[in-house]
Amino acid sequence: MRFGLNAGYSGARVALNMELIKEADRLGFHSVWTAEAYGSDAITPASWILAQTARISVGTGIMQMPARSPAMTAMTATTLDQLSNGRFLLGLGVSGPQVVEGWHGVPYGKPLKRTREYIEIVRAIWARAKPLEHQGEHYQIPYRGAGATGLGKPLKSIVHGRPIPIYVAATGLKSVEQAAEIADGWLPIFYSPYRAEQVYRDALHRGFNKAGNGKGLHNFDIAAGPVVILGDDVAGCLNFIKPVLALYIGGMGARGKNFYNELACRYGFEEAAKTIQDLYLEGKKDEAAAAVPDQLADEISLVGPKERIRDRLAAWRASSVTTMVCGTMQVDAVRLLAELGA
Repeated sequence: MRFGLNAGYSGARVALNMELIKEADRLGFHSVWTAEAYGSDAITPASWILAQTARISVGTGIMQMPARSPAMTAMTATTLDQLSNGRFLLGLGVSGPQVVEGWHGVPYGKPLKRTREYIEIVRAIWARAKPLEHQGEHYQIPYRGAGATGLGKPLKSIVHGRPIPIYVAATGLKSVEQAAEIADGWLPIFYSPYRAEQVYRDALHRGFNKAGNGKGLHNFDIAAGPVVILGDDVAGCLNFIKPVLALYIGGMGARGKNFYNELACRYGFEEAAKTIQDLYLEGKKDEAAAAVPDQLADEISLVGPKERIRDRLAAWRASSVTTMVCGTMQVDAVRLLAELGA
């Protein structure tokens, strides 16, 4: 198992903790991952980090597929990969209908179909076996639909790129199965090594079986990670995590269409998930955070004194996770992880 760092996305002002990232680079961390929601984008911070580091890989966790054409994503990934001497990792996700339609102004469509088509197109561009052509449900290249000039023609990428590793963010069982089939890695959110193994095992193996060619956990990167907070007050540390869980379980999506709420239910926290969502959608955010079970917050994190983090790290080592993408703002926590991983 190797360590990564979750840089996330920015709040009201765009900022990166470059001291932390540079220390992770110096200590030999595998990767750092950027993100986007409906504020800062994932690519600009990735570029900034790659320009200021020497060894660490940089991945997008995630680039929203509906926000960019597959060709634009392939071009961007290849450009960053070549400028960084092969240190870029492409993380993709469909996002949710609230963001896709409410922010990007495009149809949400069929997420499984969109993901499969998108990755097929990106890989075809990188392969350069022939000029690009694709006629699918979500993407038609060359485009011949309404408003087309009829002048579009199949093109082949000018740049000769490598097949960059593709990671897919997925929470639903069918999405995880497809990720195991068509991607090089999986980016889960709120991964609990105490529960996720049971929840996702069958879906992963169904995907591996569909892929064939000996694909399995031994050559598929599960890049999941905990929030890491080093401190003496365990309860106080968990209180930093609970508002984030409340936001996602309660507010990231609509009632009846919230992937993170469904995940909490699959983990066995059905009653708490309903309470959190009810409170959050009523505008009672503090009460929603207080309703997050300590056990859930603790299972998806590594918090407390050094000894406690060391002991609870054992569950992650015993899991199928191969890259621990840790979310922390503490340089001391990064140094501790490097020490414990040595």
